[in-house]
Amino acid sequence: MSGHGPDADTFNKASNSDTSRPAKVGDTMAFMFETRTLLRPTQFALETAQLQANYYECSQGLTKHFDPEQR
Repeated sequence: MSGHGPDADTFNKASNSDTSRPAKVGDTMAFMFETRTLLRPTQFALETAQLQANYYECSQGLTKHFDPEQR
């Protein structure tokens, strides 16, 4: 598995938003699925996939919020 999650801007916006009312997410085609089984893409998929080379940059602005001393 590879790491995944929201980019820094999305995380900050969601962390500071009003969650007292649900909000509809629209105009997006992003999706994700997870499995505990090993995925084995075909050679064709590996050769033709259009990967985002700079994907790692979207998490560069994330800051650490976890405090192990706080319970």
